[in-house]
Amino acid sequence: KKAKQDLTLDLTTLQADAEINIKILPNDVKAEDKVELVQAADKAARGQSDKIKQVVVTYADVVQQVTIANTLGVHVNDRRVRTLFATNAIAAENGQIQTGFQSAAMANGFEMFAEISVESLAKEAAQRALTLLAAKPAPAGRFPVILAGEAGGTMVHEACGHGLEADLVQKGLSVYKGKENKQVASKLITVVDDGTIPYKYGTMLFDDEGTRTQKTVLIENGVLKSYMYDYLTAAKEKKASTGNGRRESYAYKPIPRMRNTYIAPGKQDPQSIVGSIKNGLLVKKMGGGQVNTVNGDFVFDVSEGYWVKDGQISHAVRGATLTGNGPEVLQQVDMVGKDLGFTIGTCGKDGQRAPVSDAQPTLRIPKITVGGTVHEANCQCYKNTKLIRL
Repeated sequence: KKAKQDLTLDLTTLQADAEINIKILPNDVKAEDKVELVQAADKAARGQSDKIKQVVVTYADVVQQVTIANTLGVHVNDRRVRTLFATNAIAAENGQIQTGFQSAAMANGFEMFAEISVESLAKEAAQRALTLLAAKPAPAGRFPVILAGEAGGTMVHEACGHGLEADLVQKGLSVYKGKENKQVASKLITVVDDGTIPYKYGTMLFDDEGTRTQKTVLIENGVLKSYMYDYLTAAKEKKASTGNGRRESYAYKPIPRMRNTYIAPGKQDPQSIVGSIKNGLLVKKMGGGQVNTVNGDFVFDVSEGYWVKDGQISHAVRGATLTGNGPEVLQQVDMVGKDLGFTIGTCGKDGQRAPVSDAQPTLRIPKITVGGTVHEANCQCYKNTKLIRL
């Protein structure tokens, strides 16, 4: 039996490399002012058409005080402020029902609404629902697909993001295991995870282990350069944490998680990419997605899509899904636009959730499986990760 020993810890308070300046804390704003935003969005959505039968508006904010102290001598105080606003509009006509969704969220306070018009956001949601009412069913088969920059980064999040989290790699649950410094994507593809982008939904000054967040290049010109590490996974490989140790709250253990993940912009004009398609699908908005990180297989829902013929948009389609294999699809990408569009979501992994954002430029994929609907029966293998698109 070992004798008791006194342990003295020299806690050094770490300072962040940057600041997140919050101008208006949400808890300093009257509830009536928040309700007014909700009512304005509801009115704007319903005003688009009498076909809009129901509108659900969500306002949420959080002010989280985080203190981290550990036996390594790390001491961190952090305040995290996030604000979210979303509108879901339901349209109906002749027995058919369609929904449209649009949201915005930032690591910011109530000043977010100086940049974001809740009326415009609500109108987008309503118009998406109305567009789907008139849309034709999506064809099934293998077709060229263009993912617009505004579609959001579900592709990067699911196709490679989770597979580059070091805990899954070390457990042998990632298709990217053992592929450092190897070509895993098209030379046009560079993937970055960055926790420092001002006010993005996945931004924070420190991760949940007290490590300063940073910009990490995961894939550079198609070559795998790094995984995303927390303290434990980094120690196993005698590396430094990349600041990706995250947890929903103190009730959960930290694990490697994405923050703001994106495919870097290329050099091509987005319109010229659309014009290059003779017969294929243009995805303007992605829904949620799921991935099997062991083999890279994924399935995505398309919230808003259009059929393209001879380089021109022909008509809207509904019920489209994209099914494929992440590494294979990233190897196929042959055109990358110079734009970049961010979206936000809540990522679920190991029973805990984390706010993230992701982005991509306009991408052209020469062939991918399109069509069908996502049924519970064919989702049983996708248990490791899930992205809820907000």
